[in-house]
Amino acid sequence: MTGIEDGDNGNARGSHDAHGSRGDRTMNTEESQVRPRRSGTSPRASKSGKGAATNESSDDAAATPPTSKPASKPASKRASSARTGRRSAAARGGLVVAVTGAAHGVGEQLVRHLASSASVTSGAVKKVVAIDSIRGDAPHATWRLADVRDPMVADRLGGVDVVVHLAVDIGAAAERIDRHSSNVRATATVLTAAAAAGVKHVVLVTSAMVYGAQPDNAVPLPENAPLLAAPDSALLGDLLEMERLATQAPRTHPGLAVTVVRPAALVGPGVDTVVTRHFEAPRLLALKGAQMSWQFCHVDDLVSALEVVLTGGFESDAGERHRVVAVGSTGWLDQLDVERVTGKRHIELPASVAFSTAERLHRLGATPASAGDLHFLVYPWVVEPVWLAEHGWAPAHTNEDALRAAIAESSGRLAIGGHRLGRRDAAAGAAVGATVALVGTAALVRRARRRRRG
Repeated sequence: MTGIEDGDNGNARGSHDAHGSRGDRTMNTEESQVRPRRSGTSPRASKSGKGAATNESSDDAAATPPTSKPASKPASKRASSARTGRRSAAARGGLVVAVTGAAHGVGEQLVRHLASSASVTSGAVKKVVAIDSIRGDAPHATWRLADVRDPMVADRLGGVDVVVHLAVDIGAAAERIDRHSSNVRATATVLTAAAAAGVKHVVLVTSAMVYGAQPDNAVPLPENAPLLAAPDSALLGDLLEMERLATQAPRTHPGLAVTVVRPAALVGPGVDTVVTRHFEAPRLLALKGAQMSWQFCHVDDLVSALEVVLTGGFESDAGERHRVVAVGSTGWLDQLDVERVTGKRHIELPASVAFSTAERLHRLGATPASAGDLHFLVYPWVVEPVWLAEHGWAPAHTNEDALRAAIAESSGRLAIGGHRLGRRDAAAGAAVGATVALVGTAALVRRARRRRRG
């Protein structure tokens, strides 16, 4: 049975407990009468979560997160500490975990996973609180409706031990202003609201893109590598600002710990990014003299990694309350591997031609992919998930598996320069123009080479 909490003019409605069985453990949920939503109401405009005070039952009291030992100890002792933290969580009834963006995407998958996983049967997770501006249908979760950009979301975090913030938009089709509000403003609000509500640990998901994609990048990059990405696109600017907020939050709020999870190129059901659209193109772009290494992260692996992060407690060096965790499939694929899996050939251009052409087309509005975005399609940004490996996590999907999942998800679609074409696409003409420009540029380069050789 799914518990629901909804606000009404700043007052919480009465609630009663409902329980969903999970083996020999029971997940606590709450259910209250909910007024039917009016049709045509925008989720963003909904006031259902604003100013609502929750009326928690005695079973919903907040639990203290597990105490962790310093990370300076050997990996085996850190893993033992994490297991001890999970056992202590079970002893006191388990963690209360809130997930934002719970009605869709990775957030919905995490809610479903946590509510049905071994974390529940082992007692590590007592209750899953699903937070979004609209109600989803994930079972065995307590729904609290709220706009995560509204500071009143703090009222929805009462009794929560860990917040996993997944109300983040990395989609290729997002409008810049809307995405900035969904990403930066929401992240700042959730971090502040979590501290105000007494939450001890916030898990924030960004992307390994923040490391930057450079021709001389180490393969793989260590988790503590500097963030060298340039904020020259809307998404990268958002991700870097979110990282800054995550670093600053524990200093501003001493009782708050923040873990930043940085997945490699995300693929799987519902994922639509500049990277996934790259594999919808008829040809794969490659740069002359560049060696590309591809690494992917299937959404299933991200979800399982998040479970390890939130149930493993917080361990850090010398009192630091900020931790970085990279996620991705083991190893990487080279360009020949990618062409073998996709069945597509590549088109090779000099770097100067490719980047200048991409930037011109982006400024004209012909493609959503900027020159900055192009770096992540032609230069490596492979990561090594050391922390997760030390805590017993391993990906279920290889890079080849993940790439095949991306291809299956985009079956029947065609994208040029990150712009997806469709039969009724009003901007198809612009996208076709982008195609002609790119292919024409390649033809001119080949002609110039032949003349020099002649």
